[in-house]
Amino acid sequence: MFRRGFLIAAGAAVMRPAWAEDAPGVTATEIKIGNTASYSGPASAYGIIAKTEAALFQMVNDLGGVGGRKINYISLDDGYSPPRTVDQVRRLVEQDQVAFMFATIGTPSNTAIFRYTNGKGVPLLFLGSGANKWGDYKATPWVMGWQPSYRTEAQIYTTYARDNKPGAKIGILYQNDDFGKDYPLGVKDVLGDKFDSMVKTVSYEVTDATIDSQALDLKNWGAEVVITAATPKFAAQMIRKIAELGWKPLHFMTNVSISVGSVITPAGPENATGLISAAYLKDPTDVTWKDDPGMNQWRAFMAKYMPGADLTDAGPVFGYGVSYTLWQVLKQCGTDFSRANIMKQAADLKDLEVPVLLPGITVNTSPTNFHPIRQMQLQKWDGKSWKLFGSVLRGAGDL
Repeated sequence: MFRRGFLIAAGAAVMRPAWAEDAPGVTATEIKIGNTASYSGPASAYGIIAKTEAALFQMVNDLGGVGGRKINYISLDDGYSPPRTVDQVRRLVEQDQVAFMFATIGTPSNTAIFRYTNGKGVPLLFLGSGANKWGDYKATPWVMGWQPSYRTEAQIYTTYARDNKPGAKIGILYQNDDFGKDYPLGVKDVLGDKFDSMVKTVSYEVTDATIDSQALDLKNWGAEVVITAATPKFAAQMIRKIAELGWKPLHFMTNVSISVGSVITPAGPENATGLISAAYLKDPTDVTWKDDPGMNQWRAFMAKYMPGADLTDAGPVFGYGVSYTLWQVLKQCGTDFSRANIMKQAADLKDLEVPVLLPGITVNTSPTNFHPIRQMQLQKWDGKSWKLFGSVLRGAGDL
């Protein structure tokens, strides 16, 4: 059992009546926040995200906390296994009695728990997943995503391919769950009734050893464009296999698997040359941000709170950005940390500038907009680093 608890004793705060009734997980001195992450298992590369979140909350505590209270962040390992996620979240909600769940990692994991948390009125905030369904404010008013929708991302790739390689056959490799399935949907949003004649889809399971046969299948079919919707292990395999096959498709990679440290380096940087993705976060390896105030802020944080961490890994950038967003929500709560007010403030973010977001991209929410980040910018791997190109884009429409 992996368990992290981060708490510094705080001085007495203004007393509020009935904490147990309207604000579970909140006392005069602390706010208890729950999280599950894949510290082990097939998506263990994402474990660094939760470690970064823990470090940022430690920084917040060192600065005095929020609303007179310190943050007690409890993060449990679920191994990227949905049944285990269910067990861990039940423990966090029913035994640890956290105020809310934050940045739980993985689409399959969140799919296994969101009905439970929504039914109990427990906020499931800023999930570590871009599945489009996390923006359904009517059906799940206690659930909110953070990063751009995978479906929007796929729309952006398809539009670029249509404009730059018209009529090309498109192959899609996707993880067989709600993470992967959003990508064919986004492609179909753009292609419409041409989808069946222009597209071939192949899937893999997270328990598979490799995606070699799927890659070969797409090559033999004649795919001229490939969209890969895979977690880091399989993303690196796909990049490497395409190179081994001497295949030269226009290749798009999901933005959740573009970390230099956990994907590009294992795949071989030269093998990824020409790879295109869509970004919303600043790449820590890009010299463009060498003197950027936002990234300097991130680097200073990393030096103090995560010394020795891999600064080429995009995971800590994500962890910092999502935690910074939550910090703003908690500040807006004042001293009212009831679950209802936490959700209300999460749905009231206006042009929030987060230090690690690309220029021109801000966080916006409302009671009818549970997709906080809706913009992205294309980038290409040149063999040594990611290079942004074009303008900031949106998808084919608000979904």
